[in-house]
Amino acid sequence: MSKNDVFILAIESSCDDTAAAVLRNNIVLSNVVAGQKIHEEYGGVVPELASRAHQQNIVPVIDRALKRANITKNQLNAIAFTQGPGLMGSLLVGTSFAKSLSLSLNIPIIAVNHMHAHILAHFIDEEGYDKPEFPFLALTISGGHTQIVKVNSFFNMEIIGETTDDAVGEAFDKSAKIMGLPYPGGPLIDKFAKEGNPKKYQFTKPKVDGLNFSFSGLKTQILYFIQRNVIENTNFIEENKADICASIQHTIIEILMEKLKMAVAQTGIKQIAIGGGVSANSGIRETLKNAEGKYGWKTFIPKFEYTTDNAAMIGIVGYHKFLEKKFNDASIVSKARIEF
Repeated sequence: MSKNDVFILAIESSCDDTAAAVLRNNIVLSNVVAGQKIHEEYGGVVPELASRAHQQNIVPVIDRALKRANITKNQLNAIAFTQGPGLMGSLLVGTSFAKSLSLSLNIPIIAVNHMHAHILAHFIDEEGYDKPEFPFLALTISGGHTQIVKVNSFFNMEIIGETTDDAVGEAFDKSAKIMGLPYPGGPLIDKFAKEGNPKKYQFTKPKVDGLNFSFSGLKTQILYFIQRNVIENTNFIEENKADICASIQHTIIEILMEKLKMAVAQTGIKQIAIGGGVSANSGIRETLKNAEGKYGWKTFIPKFEYTTDNAAMIGIVGYHKFLEKKFNDASIVSKARIEF
């Protein structure tokens, strides 16, 4: 341990996971996540229940993160937290705790954009994982976002394509719900797709100008397809589950890849990094890895634990902001929607 080491406590509470991490410079010492099972019975995240669970979880989660990192709170140099975007009630819990702790310890707070964190998670120092060089293209895919971002530097990013309606994660989850699969359904589609024929059922890909995406029409198409076939055969879903999931996943991956190929052609950048919860999807990961040989790209896929919402990704942004003294004061507020 060096006297020049920077210790960052990071807090993430944008949705339904309460997370805390401790970083020493760009190395993760601990990364603790407490999920909320209660939302499963409602088929989606209930904001009021989420914020209450955050209040219960935040102290034990932070305590565990500090203990696993084997440091005390008095060794911390700064506290990074998610300012937004996210659920306002959930964000407020993390923001309020970060402010209070920073005041008691007399150390700076650092506000972090959740979407920047998904992109910059690639800069966590992790054995076996390369870091992209600037500039690179980032495909950020989650339950609430689908974006292609041109990343020029740590704090210079430009959205060059995004969804005009629903996010890709919602398309996965809603398709699963239509099939009667439990929440969250996206990982289940991925699981069943491994056993199915991806070309068994054909779905029309939406025609959207430029680098933007649209998934609302695809969701409607899947709904009508399931309804029509279930009328003819009440056991249609159960008998063809793997093929349906594989076909849905194949269509979504093709939509993402077509836009990525366009982005590479327009920018000339062949370094591609993925981030966000949907980047945990094995089909997307495999397709992107295959693109290295197929298109001559260099692709970057984060460690699995840094794909879904976690505090380590907040911490790495906090560390680089700390180096540039990009601190915030106690007047900083949470924002459900935040400028990129």
